[in-house]
Amino acid sequence: MLSENIESALNDQVTKEFYSSYFYLQMAAWLENQNLRGFARWMKVQAQEEAAHTLILFNYVNERGSMVRLGQLQSPPAEFGSVLEVFERVFKHEQGVSASIADLMHLATGEKDYATRNCLDWFISEQVEEESQVSEIIGKLKIVGSDGYGLLMLDKDMATRTFVTPAPLRPSPTSQPSTGSE
Repeated sequence: MLSENIESALNDQVTKEFYSSYFYLQMAAWLENQNLRGFARWMKVQAQEEAAHTLILFNYVNERGSMVRLGQLQSPPAEFGSVLEVFERVFKHEQGVSASIADLMHLATGEKDYATRNCLDWFISEQVEEESQVSEIIGKLKIVGSDGYGLLMLDKDMATRTFVTPAPLRPSPTSQPSTGSE
C-alpha cells in the first residue's frame, strides 16, 4: 500500500491530469471557432494523451491497493488573443505539470517508495518531450508572426498528429486476451 502522503499526492496529480485534458479540449474549442482545425486536432490529441496519463496514475494507485479519490476541476480559460498565446499558455501549463511531477518524485524519494519513483520516471521523460514539442511550436509561430499563409501552413501540419497509446497502458506481450473457453 501507498503511504497516506503519497496516496494523497498521487490523487492530486490524477485531478491535475484530468484538468489538463479539460484544458486542452477548451483550447481545441477556441481553435475550431477560429477555423484552425489542424491546431484544434493537435489539442484534441493532447487531451487524449492527458486522459491516458490520468489512467496510468489511476491504475497505479489501484494496483498498490490504495483508493483513487477524484478532486474537483476548475473551468479552464476559454478566450485567447492568438494561437501564439494559446501555445504560450500550454507551455506554462506543462511547466507546472513538470514541477508537480518533480514534487511527487521528491516525496517518493524521501519516503523510499521506489515503486512510485519507477512509475514517475516515465512521467518525467514524458514531460521533457511535451515541453520540447510545445517550445518548437512556439518557435514556429513566432517565425510566421501575423502571416496568415504561414499560420495556415502550420495548421495543415498540426492536423497530422495522431494519438498513440502510452506504453504503460499497452498490454504486455505476455498477456493474452481471454478466449472465453477457459
